[in-house]
Amino acid sequence: MSEEQDVITGIEAPVYLKYNFTAGAAAARFLHQIKKGVLTGQRCPSCQQVYIPPRGSCAACGCPTEEEVEVADKATIQSFTIVTIPIPNNPIQPPYIIANLVADGANISFLHLISECVNEDVHIGQRVQALWKPEEEWDYAMDNIRYFRPIDEPDVPVEMIGKLPVTGWEGSADD
Repeated sequence: MSEEQDVITGIEAPVYLKYNFTAGAAAARFLHQIKKGVLTGQRCPSCQQVYIPPRGSCAACGCPTEEEVEVADKATIQSFTIVTIPIPNNPIQPPYIIANLVADGANISFLHLISECVNEDVHIGQRVQALWKPEEEWDYAMDNIRYFRPIDEPDVPVEMIGKLPVTGWEGSADD
C-alpha cells in the first residue's frame, strides 16, 4: 500500500426498515377511539393523573390504569420548540413548532404540531384546539389531528397547567 492513499472517514449506507407495531391493550383502545374522532386517556386509580395517550400503567405510581377518560381536543401549551433545522424525509419544512400539550381533562402532556400562528407569538399557557383531517381520512393514528392551532381563550397560568378540572379551563388569566 502506498502512504498517499486517502483515508476513509465515512460511508453512506441507506437502511430501510419495515416493521409492525403491536399496540397493546391500552394503546389499541386509544387508537380505536381516535379513529372515531375521540381522544381518550386513562386515569390512575391511586394518584388520579390522566394520561393521554394511555400507557396501561401510571408512570408515577406504577399502578395499572384501566379507567377510560374522554378528554377534549382543546389543550394548553406546556412547553414548545421552534424547529429550524430540516429533518431528512420529513414533509414538514422548518420553521415549525412542536409542543407538549396538556389536553383539557388530562394531567400529562403529549407531543403535537402547532400551526396557523406566528411562531414567535406562541407561548406557555396558550390555549389551542385540534384541527382534524376530514373524517373520511381518519385511521388508527394520532395524525388524524393535522395540528393544533391557537384559539381565543385566556392563557392558563403556568402553575395551573395539568392541574385543571376535567371540565377544562374556564377562568381568566387573572384567576
